[in-house]
Amino acid sequence: MFAYDSIQKILAISTTDGRIKLFGKDNSQALLESDDTVPSKFLEVWDLERRLLSHVHVFKEEITSFTVLQAGPYMYVGDSEGNIKVFKIEQEVCHVMQMKYIIPFSASHGNPTEVLADRAVISILPQPTAESKRILIIFKDGFMTLWEIRECKSILVTGGSMFQSVHNEAKHVTSACWVCPFGSKVAVGYDNGEVLIWSVPTSKQSEIGIQNTPICKLILGFKSEKTPIASLKWAYADAKATRLYVMGASDVASTSLLQVILLNEHTETRTIKLGLHLSEPCLDMMITLSTTDQSKVKQDLLLLIGKSGNMYMYDDCSIEKYLLQCQSRSPPSLPKEVMVKMPFVDSSITIAKLITDNPYTLSSDEDYILVVKDIPSLVPLETKSKDGGHSNPYQFSGFGKIKNLYITGHSDGAINFWDISCHFPIPVLSLKQQVILISSFHAALSLQASRWISEDDFSLSGIPVTALYFDGNSRIIISGDQSGTVRFFKFKPEPYTAENSFISFQGSTKKRNNHIQGVKVIKVNGSVLSLAICQNTRHVAIGNDHGDVSLVDTEGLNIIFQSHIASDISPGIISMQFKTCSLQNFEKNVLVVATKDSSVLAFDSDSGNMLSASMVQPKKPSRALFMHILDWQDIAVRGANLSTGSPIEEGIQKQSFILVCSEKAAYVYSLTHTIQGVKKVHYKKKFHSTSCCWASTFYTASDVGLMLLFTSGKVEIRSLPELSLFKETSIRGFRYSAPKPNSLSDSSMCSSNSGDVVMVNGDQEFFILSVLLQRETFRWNLDFISRVYRKDLMLTQEVPASGATVQKEKKKGLFGSVLKEITGSKKHAPEMETEDTKESIEELSTIFSTANFPCEVENKDNQAVDEDEIDLNIDDIDLDDPGEKPKEQNILATLNKHKLKFQAFTAGKLKQMKVKNEKPITKEEQQQDEKSSAVDQIKKKYGFSLQGESSAAKMAESKLQENLRKLQGISLKTTEMQDNAKSFSSMARELLRTKEQEDK
Repeated sequence: MFAYDSIQKILAISTTDGRIKLFGKDNSQALLESDDTVPSKFLEVWDLERRLLSHVHVFKEEITSFTVLQAGPYMYVGDSEGNIKVFKIEQEVCHVMQMKYIIPFSASHGNPTEVLADRAVISILPQPTAESKRILIIFKDGFMTLWEIRECKSILVTGGSMFQSVHNEAKHVTSACWVCPFGSKVAVGYDNGEVLIWSVPTSKQSEIGIQNTPICKLILGFKSEKTPIASLKWAYADAKATRLYVMGASDVASTSLLQVILLNEHTETRTIKLGLHLSEPCLDMMITLSTTDQSKVKQDLLLLIGKSGNMYMYDDCSIEKYLLQCQSRSPPSLPKEVMVKMPFVDSSITIAKLITDNPYTLSSDEDYILVVKDIPSLVPLETKSKDGGHSNPYQFSGFGKIKNLYITGHSDGAINFWDISCHFPIPVLSLKQQVILISSFHAALSLQASRWISEDDFSLSGIPVTALYFDGNSRIIISGDQSGTVRFFKFKPEPYTAENSFISFQGSTKKRNNHIQGVKVIKVNGSVLSLAICQNTRHVAIGNDHGDVSLVDTEGLNIIFQSHIASDISPGIISMQFKTCSLQNFEKNVLVVATKDSSVLAFDSDSGNMLSASMVQPKKPSRALFMHILDWQDIAVRGANLSTGSPIEEGIQKQSFILVCSEKAAYVYSLTHTIQGVKKVHYKKKFHSTSCCWASTFYTASDVGLMLLFTSGKVEIRSLPELSLFKETSIRGFRYSAPKPNSLSDSSMCSSNSGDVVMVNGDQEFFILSVLLQRETFRWNLDFISRVYRKDLMLTQEVPASGATVQKEKKKGLFGSVLKEITGSKKHAPEMETEDTKESIEELSTIFSTANFPCEVENKDNQAVDEDEIDLNIDDIDLDDPGEKPKEQNILATLNKHKLKFQAFTAGKLKQMKVKNEKPITKEEQQQDEKSSAVDQIKKKYGFSLQGESSAAKMAESKLQENLRKLQGISLKTTEMQDNAKSFSSMARELLRTKEQEDK
């Protein structure tokens, strides 16, 4: 769902898994995550200034509707049983308090025989000019009542069974909104595709009014397909451009439609409407209105969120213009849909690299803040200057000033460079293959035909980048693509002339990039999957999906060797690494290679000969994800912090290892044995619950470890080389899409050596995290980036999206003509009430603090659960042994989160507790119970068993046996804890005696 604050310029997007994403001014963003993911059982209050969950109110019924008063600290909450409760928002402590004032279903609806499923409150609409006096309540069955708050009674009843009985058609309400600025007309959408306009009185009435017929029915085409109306939004403009937005709830993309109707007061003949065919079924929509500053361009947006999680935008000003001019001689073009994506990127990310902690960074924190403010945001919630464009204000002068560099290869062949020293990715440089001029430094060689590729053959646009390597010291970036082309880009010496380097090229015009000194190109068979460079010899290893390994000299592009690795399962080369090691007392340069089927082997990097005729592989191969050589010196010095305390086996303390991670398991082999073709597994960890989709290692001055990401979003941090679990967490909202055959995955993951991780979903959602708590890579400006709420912001007068107060309603127009046809006479503007906001809120405080239905208040049983006291039933006790637990978990810390209170399970106390929550039995219910009891007695007399009696007895017996087993288990656990306590006590006394003797 969407929510929007036009004063603070905050757009909120919620999910069903408990997340709220906030977008604010100056590119500020924040993510709120709730542990309670049930979408309709909890009323949560978030402190936006501190970005914390400050209060949770638990409901017994499902929340189906809630509305916050704009002029006061109160809100109405409707539930699935048709009741409405009033809450006061305590702004200083960010809590909600339930008031004594309620609106029960029996009083507002008046039909106690209504089916329970149709009782739900769908919409609560305070009347715009009298929100402290009246609210319009709309139920799921179509029944509507205008509730007088002060007198606690209905002054209008309409819709529902009265209207449906006339037309013999059962339908349910799905959405509603006001369609006038002071609440005299309301639009209601139904599950059969109808949209009806109903009249509502705007002044106090002495008697209850009854209305059986709507004043208008909008013919929109949804009813023919029986498409439910998912959402209705109304945008008030001047007399000519007021609009109603109607969105259908179709599950089929081809029939997903949004219609915009012009409620033009000068239109007397027919309705003017615009149909927008959506890319996918959408769940919600929102209209964001910009300020009306004369110095700025008006930029109103229509936002939609699809079922896939993608967000779409329309220029609402273009929609308004089209509706006003579509019947003219030169109608404007149809408004275009824009998908909200990562800025400056027109294609998906296929490969990425992350380099953090640049020691030569020169930019200050203030420089980044200024840049972030000026970059166009994902969702333009603020107006821009008339002469303003979408140019990037970042002036790129070299990689030396970038603290954290993020490099992405794309499906269209482009390579983009980003500065992510802050949480917002700032684009700094783009290389597009089809437009780079090749200088005299250019050379190209085909390994198959041994011929030079001309400059005309260089244009290979649209081919996805599949491999990247970046060396900041030598200013070289190497890329490989799906066609087998490998490019070597040489950058000029820094510093560069400061300029906007993230340029977009149009047409076929070639523009020279001033930062590139030259480019070399080489061609191999198949798709390039991996690249590795030897720092000593400057040789580059290239691995492809056919199992070929090629070693090339970067200076002259000379071929040192080529070799093919045969495999019956999957021969692709997923990883390679150079290493100098000792074999039979001789130093040898080796190239270790891992294939897709988790096989590992080694080459002599000088001669190209395989060092063994056999490969090392697991018994049950699975798709390999990662391979890395673990140097024993790094493990010995840095691995102590993540070590679980288990001693490393004697004799392997000074060995180097090979780590191989696949979808199903992680293995640690001996490097020396692997080079010789001997399989020697030192450590192994199988993944049972879910498949691993990404793995990487991290090295810092004091830590070394393994990061594992699973398809479920679970993240594990394991020690090396033991593979013991150190930390487990999860990334909510992460969705991994497995690559289809002969295609690339929509998800991109990469990490730095320091444990910083960047993940991008297919819908261009960024996840940035650090696996180490003490890391400050991205935290220095977190407060600025996530400060979406500005406490000192002055409240300015703006037109809200739901409409604004106007002086009077004109007689002419669409509704006027309809009324004239129905009643035969003109309808004058209804009477309007005015109210003093301050006095009205003070009066509401008194009204809401008084119990208007005392019997209902006494019997309510859905009060909030005391957060400090959680009833623990014996059924909640789990005696099963837990699985593998992280070392850092502390049982005492977990227990201290709540004060645990055991519920008494003796029969008398249980009965006493239950009676407190029972509702009083009415006379009718008592009579019904007596009748049922008499029937049951007769059945027993003649030997018939009562329905459910035997099954209930069996369930009770089973439950008793289970509880006895649990009590026995508790007794055993208690005895074990007592024995442990005695042992600890004796050890403490012995230690004390030893210490006293030493002191003597």
